[in-house]
Amino acid sequence: MNIPATDLMTALRSGHSTSPRLTWYGPDAERVELSGRVLDNWVAKTSNLLQDELDAEPGMRLRLDLPAHWKSIIWALAAWQLGMEVVLGSGEADLLATSEPDTAEDGFDAVIAVPLPALAMRWPGDLPAGVLDYAAEVRSHGDVFMAHNDPDPGAPAVQNSDGAAVRHEALLAEFAAGHEPSARLLVLAADGLEAALANALGAWKSDGSVVLVHGDVELTEKLLAAERIHGD
Repeated sequence: MNIPATDLMTALRSGHSTSPRLTWYGPDAERVELSGRVLDNWVAKTSNLLQDELDAEPGMRLRLDLPAHWKSIIWALAAWQLGMEVVLGSGEADLLATSEPDTAEDGFDAVIAVPLPALAMRWPGDLPAGVLDYAAEVRSHGDVFMAHNDPDPGAPAVQNSDGAAVRHEALLAEFAAGHEPSARLLVLAADGLEAALANALGAWKSDGSVVLVHGDVELTEKLLAAERIHGD
């Protein structure tokens, strides 16, 4: 049985293979644009890394100690595609993906360091012993994901910052934000990862796309016009 995240990735891959689905504006004039196909490739590679390298499987929990960022959204989609639970607060988890591995607490089966610069090919500097370098490892994994185990639609998909859980089968109905059909949606990274994920899911389920903007980036009329931002 498919879960909503799987159906969503299929729709993004097949219906919007070449059009932008996620655009990121970051510091230092960074702009990253992911079409439906490229977005799906990143998610597939990350799901394969989780499944093949870290033995992740449905029901396991992944804590995202990451800011609102295009890579954070990739990680959440990859975990949901596997049938995992994404932990957005400080709740217990099996795995930790973090942009600050030096301050990671103990108690995880594995810790993955996620460098945020778009062009990073590896973590800049030394990593604590046993920490996996996402940038160095992810590109070697396949562009197509085939799950080893079927996810459980009734299992938790996300635990929000308040500790409340939403099941996989209700992810798009209860967690995703409501938006106008086909909106080109502006999402502010300063509002946090939970809001970014809810808004991105809401835009995509309504056949829209997302422009995620870091707090240090000025929202000029030129930027808004160039991205054709409209919607809510």
